[in-house]
Amino acid sequence: MATDPLFFNEKEQQLIIEAIQQAEKQTSGEVKVHIEKKCPNPDVIERAKEVFLFLNLDKTAEQNGVLFYLAYEDRKFAVLGDKGIDAKVTADFWNSTKDLLRQYFSNGQYSEGLAKGIAEAGFQLKKHFPYQSGDINELPDDISFGH
Repeated sequence: MATDPLFFNEKEQQLIIEAIQQAEKQTSGEVKVHIEKKCPNPDVIERAKEVFLFLNLDKTAEQNGVLFYLAYEDRKFAVLGDKGIDAKVTADFWNSTKDLLRQYFSNGQYSEGLAKGIAEAGFQLKKHFPYQSGDINELPDDISFGH
């Protein structure tokens, strides 16, 4: 996938990465953020599923990967969890996180919104997938960028 880190400056990227690292200190879940200018699929959830697989979020030991997907020019986003999460939580589990993101995104505060949303996801996942001693970081904590 192509790189377009220009949407976030270095400080904003660091804010998001630190949020991922803090969230993962509370849970065995794995969090990834993927940013694109435009969503190449008319259905943002279907695109998020493609990215989810591309980033190997479906390969975590407990099937507890989470993707935060943002197509900023199209003003589309999705939060997608793996089947291990879906098996343990209610259908509206991600609604509060999506509402929080929407609140920040509507004000153009994308990095802050992602950081807050990631923190919320970590807090929620801690209940079902608490951090275990010896837990390994299964995926890099960096941000991936698409077209």
